[in-house]
Amino acid sequence: MTKPLITILDDEPAIRTMLSEALEDAGYDTQSFARAAEFEAALRRSTPDVCLVDLGLPDRDGLSLVHRLALEQGATVIIISGRAQVQDKITGLELGADDYIIKPFDPAEVVARVRARLRTRAIPAPTGQTARFNGWTAHFDRYTLQDETGAETPFSHAEGEVLRLFLESPNRLITRDYMQDTLGGAAGDSFDRAMDVRISRLRTKLREDPKNPRLIKTIYGAGYIFLGDVTWT
Repeated sequence: MTKPLITILDDEPAIRTMLSEALEDAGYDTQSFARAAEFEAALRRSTPDVCLVDLGLPDRDGLSLVHRLALEQGATVIIISGRAQVQDKITGLELGADDYIIKPFDPAEVVARVRARLRTRAIPAPTGQTARFNGWTAHFDRYTLQDETGAETPFSHAEGEVLRLFLESPNRLITRDYMQDTLGGAAGDSFDRAMDVRISRLRTKLREDPKNPRLIKTIYGAGYIFLGDVTWT
């Protein structure tokens, strides 16, 4: 059985070594890179299951790389960064990252977060790869939303997880606790903020009125309801 491949992009040798050892002890294969150029060259040869990406890279801004990984390749991306400001977290999540871990960290936490993301991706899709609803078509095989004119807007893997969750349970309350259990990730304020960012971006891509959204309704103190008729193929 092939082991999941985890790539590590960080310019600090000690961190690369620490993460590689912890992940390999947990049963994963790893590849480590100090520069974005080396990392991108490797992506053309193999596709990792999870990418661990530092934002402070010597040859490129890590945020732009996260954006490309999430939108163009649908990769699972976990940011590992010394940037602890709330705005940095929001920006990383908005650009498509699935999770955000602040340095310094316990390697066991990183392993747990990686395991959670892999568990989420391993859940079989019971309802197909294409969903049609309210004039929209969501293509989960290529991570795009298509409107009635045929114009397409890409969405990230992280946004796609939330969208699929809504489309598989239309007209039903989706609680925060259920989202946490289903999607994984860190509990508490970090998870809530990540969901807020992803839902906000989905509303924008669905051209929702932020003051009165038609499709993704917030039920304050409870969760969300997706209002729509959904057909899967």
